Amino acid sequence: MTDLERAVRDQAKELERQKDRIEQLQESVQLLLDFAGQINAERERSFSLLKPALGLNPQHVPRPLRVPRRYLAAVPPTPAPLISIVTPTLNQGPFIERTVRSVLGQGYPNVEYVVQDGGSTDGTLDVLDRYSERLTRVVSEPDAGQADAINRGFAVTGGEIMAYLNSDDLLLPGALAFVARFFATHPKVDAVYGHRILIDQDDQDIGMWFLPPHRNWVVTIQDFVPQETLFWRRRAWAKVGGRLDPRLSYAMDWDLLLSLVSSGHTLVRLPRFLGAFRVHPDQKTVTSTKAALAEAAELRERYHGRQVSPGEMERRLRPFFARQKLAHLQQTAVDRLPLSRIEVPA
Repeated sequence: MTDLERAVRDQAKELERQKDRIEQLQESVQLLLDFAGQINAERERSFSLLKPALGLNPQHVPRPLRVPRRYLAAVPPTPAPLISIVTPTLNQGPFIERTVRSVLGQGYPNVEYVVQDGGSTDGTLDVLDRYSERLTRVVSEPDAGQADAINRGFAVTGGEIMAYLNSDDLLLPGALAFVARFFATHPKVDAVYGHRILIDQDDQDIGMWFLPPHRNWVVTIQDFVPQETLFWRRRAWAKVGGRLDPRLSYAMDWDLLLSLVSSGHTLVRLPRFLGAFRVHPDQKTVTSTKAALAEAAELRERYHGRQVSPGEMERRLRPFFARQKLAHLQQTAVDRLPLSRIEVPA
């Protein structure tokens, strides 16, 4: 074998060894990538478990809206305090009847229910006309927005307990009796709220907000109080000005909560689902997210005297998120138990 042939042979062997090393390296790299993928998947799963269940996205496939049968056993105190409820509405024909029936169907003996319409041009007024004898007052007139409509409605009421219910949301069975009895047995409490169920446009249950006990500091950072479950005493309403800020289109309920907290009023989260929040494409909170965030930032800055960055918000809310997620997981487990439940009639 000539020197040239030996050199060619040795070069070929070296190329083969390099090829083997490259293949080994490729296998090692692939193993590392697979391992990294497994770590990322586990990390994402862990983040998912810790992420608070407080959004509007469906949490499960739609299912019938049901509540525990014991909700029907709620009994109001004697005498039952007058509860004033205002529903502001504008062109909510597909949902307004369901909202009205959820209030009238409570069976509460002492409620005044005012519907303040902003001049609907769909079928809203036809629906309201069918219930006119059972409603305390129905007014259809131009207004300056939702807060103004609510203020107009409350101006003609006199109930000791107050609440407003948007015309696409629901009260759940027994809510008024439960709230009235709690206020009667806890005279120092000024406002209450409860857990919410998320429903779709067909009244199907698609999720829930299950909340930990109330903490005032959380309200100063972000509003996680389900508006359709919020009730307050008229005495507290009067002390904080007796009106919602008509300049606000989205955060008027948070503004009220901040006023209550700032003035030393006592708020309590009740251990019960009180209302259902409807998620649908035409919903104001869905179609105008940017404007809603701007109002929230304004209120946060007004309360704290400075802007609060998203990073600071996340850090300060982390303990609340952890408690909320734990409460949510516990309630999810309870929902799997074979407890007696009733379907909420449409």
